[in-house]
Amino acid sequence: MGNIKRREFLKGSSAAAASTLLFSNLSANSLISGPVANKSKSISGSHFGAFRAHVKGGQFTGVTAFEDDPNPSPMINALPSRTYAKTRVEYPMVREGFLKHGHKSDTSKRGSDKFVRVSWEKALDLVASEVQRVQKSYGYKSIYAGSYGWYCTGKLHNPQTLMNRMMKISGGFVGRIGDYSAAAAQIIMPHVVGSIEVYEQQTSWPLVLKHAKNVVFWGANPLVTCQIDWDVSGHGAFPYLEQLKKAHKKGQIDVISVDPVKNDTAMYFDSKMIQPKPNTDVAMMLGMMYYLHTSNQYDKEFIKKYTVGFKDFEEYLLGKVDNTPKTLTWASNICGVKEKDIKDFAQKLKDEKSMLMAGWAVQRADHGEQFHWTLVTLACMLGQVGTPGCGFGFSYHYSNGGTPSSYAPGLGGISTNINSSKNGPWTKYEPFNIPCARMVDMISNPGKVIDFNGKKIEYPEIKMVYWTSGNPFHHHQDRNTMIEAWKKLETFIVHEPFWTPTARMADIVLPATTEIERNDIEIIGDYNSSHIIAMKKAIDPVKESKDDYEICRLISKRLGYEEEFTDGKKSQMDWIKEFYNNSKVQGENKGIKMPTFEEFWEKGYVKFEVREEDKNFTRYEEYVKNPMLNPLGTPSGKIEISSRVIKKFNYDDCLHYPSWIEPAEWLGSEESEEYPLHVLSPHPKYRLHSQLSNTWIRDLYEVNGREPIWLNPIDAKKRGIKNGDIVKVYNKRGSTLAGAIVTKNVLPGVVKMDEGGWYDPKDPGKDKTMCKHGDVNQLTIDKGTSKLAQGNISNTALVQIEKYTKKAPRITVFEKPEIV
Repeated sequence: MGNIKRREFLKGSSAAAASTLLFSNLSANSLISGPVANKSKSISGSHFGAFRAHVKGGQFTGVTAFEDDPNPSPMINALPSRTYAKTRVEYPMVREGFLKHGHKSDTSKRGSDKFVRVSWEKALDLVASEVQRVQKSYGYKSIYAGSYGWYCTGKLHNPQTLMNRMMKISGGFVGRIGDYSAAAAQIIMPHVVGSIEVYEQQTSWPLVLKHAKNVVFWGANPLVTCQIDWDVSGHGAFPYLEQLKKAHKKGQIDVISVDPVKNDTAMYFDSKMIQPKPNTDVAMMLGMMYYLHTSNQYDKEFIKKYTVGFKDFEEYLLGKVDNTPKTLTWASNICGVKEKDIKDFAQKLKDEKSMLMAGWAVQRADHGEQFHWTLVTLACMLGQVGTPGCGFGFSYHYSNGGTPSSYAPGLGGISTNINSSKNGPWTKYEPFNIPCARMVDMISNPGKVIDFNGKKIEYPEIKMVYWTSGNPFHHHQDRNTMIEAWKKLETFIVHEPFWTPTARMADIVLPATTEIERNDIEIIGDYNSSHIIAMKKAIDPVKESKDDYEICRLISKRLGYEEEFTDGKKSQMDWIKEFYNNSKVQGENKGIKMPTFEEFWEKGYVKFEVREEDKNFTRYEEYVKNPMLNPLGTPSGKIEISSRVIKKFNYDDCLHYPSWIEPAEWLGSEESEEYPLHVLSPHPKYRLHSQLSNTWIRDLYEVNGREPIWLNPIDAKKRGIKNGDIVKVYNKRGSTLAGAIVTKNVLPGVVKMDEGGWYDPKDPGKDKTMCKHGDVNQLTIDKGTSKLAQGNISNTALVQIEKYTKKAPRITVFEKPEIV
């Protein structure tokens, strides 16, 4: 823990109390001894925020939050603990069976086999020879290197890009399209509004606070998720959330949360709750729109001027297509919200200026495309899109969206572009990608043809998987199906700092460094871009760890392409200096004066200012002012409530207008008789996905050493479960133990179990063995959202729970595996 004591952090909190602790009420620096801004300390950054590292005797002992961070996350305090975790991979390792028998080894022993320490020379030779063997024997489409996950920050040390660069140079690989976060939204939104939307800047928070009377958090929990950014988090949204809370208390702005769970954001604001059953939001919105339509209150002028295809949707809404009008009664029967509450909600949004801040969790469900499409349609009927502070936004909960953007240059990084005139293997490589969440389906079913966004994709036969800086044995759905698929692989290679569940399943594990052990450069704030910081190496690599750039360089050298990988033998500092100087040129072209690289590196950062005009950014404002001069990127140039393009696809699970399609599993399906609880798996509060799970920070939330599961007192009483009990959560796909937190903050019939708990099998290698620790993806379904997007449906799953009466097995995933 460095110089922080656990008891000081926990302050005697019970697991149940810790589950409702709000980070916004904590100061990261209040938990650290020493000055708040010790500028003599080496600066660095992480997804949790920028910080200055405390180093004593060559050891990383603690942190001080970056002086410009308005609301530091206490999670940065766990970084020293992570660096020296018991689960640190300290040396190159090879699975014993693979070392003896190579790709002909018994693959069913992955996860249970011993590991053997080898030299770097031996490990790198093995990796290079395996890459060459598989490419020569089967071709590049036999290697899946679409490595995915929240890699560590830094423009040079991007492990996935570095590995992809290396693999491209050597001949190619199968890659990925999209991600697990917002796959359905990424595909549907270009059809609807002409852009990806979910990763774009939002209407500025200052305008929301000035103009909106209603702020609706719909399946969003920004108080938790805005602690992190894809780059280095600047936490710019938190001062605005605080202002919103003050306005809400004064009655100036109403805050409403639409969510089956009263999450941290809802608790922080003490907001009004509307709690539909999981996966039924679309039905509720259809009921709202039916009411607005039949009461003649929707904005006909906006629909006529700014949208196309409303007539097709209108016929569906009124029941002319399926003889089912989407009445308030119809909607209420599906979503469980009272008719009057649905009606009053619609009326309030119509009568008052409103901003709908929707999350991505709701589209991580069967037919998830429909949620975003339906919400945009609702916003269009309200007629407030493109007006100051109102309309809709899908990124307020992500990377502090809505924080005004600074007037700053961009900052480039390492890429897979090869600067060479040689006729090398990379010239024969034609990129081939699959939807990200269909990875296991591909490995399991070579030759299978799937639909995807109007195209057909035939799965290749995968013989090797290469993964860097990610943990698919945490984030992918249906763990047992995944384990079975992995047995088909000849080789699985991983670069990883820690013995994650993924590393334990590998044949070859190469120990990688963390941010604090190398030099790099990064921006602060994905949308805000408030600073460029120098991420300075503070300590030497732990044991024999190497950074991913060096690992890939050494493998490229063995493959005969070191010069191509290093772009003419550039050093790492050459790359970093180039990234900065390219940014400096951009800055000069924009009239921004920036210091020399040497001056920047010495100081540690460059700060950029926010102009007044950037505080007044309204999404879709230009389009609404003049749609002819500022058309959207759709075929019509307008918001497409009905899509002719999607209509041509003729998909049965994604119609050409927003619609309610029954999910594979939900509380209204036949499966609910056997499995009567709907499990939701939102992002955790005390870590980033599975990151930091191997640190003392687990003490904040675990219940009897298990991942917590929230259940309503009504459901707990039926099962004889009390707060703190160890419970078994199960369905036909698998089972896991968890620690019960009995709370009214979750709707009856719904349970909440955060994603990211490390998979810890009771009997490694055996079919459908129970997870001892709390991997919620033991329970989820590995199915695409629809033929359109093929995203994951992690929030569509039914389970049963019972009190675990046997002796609880010991947790072992946070110890090293058996090493020879």
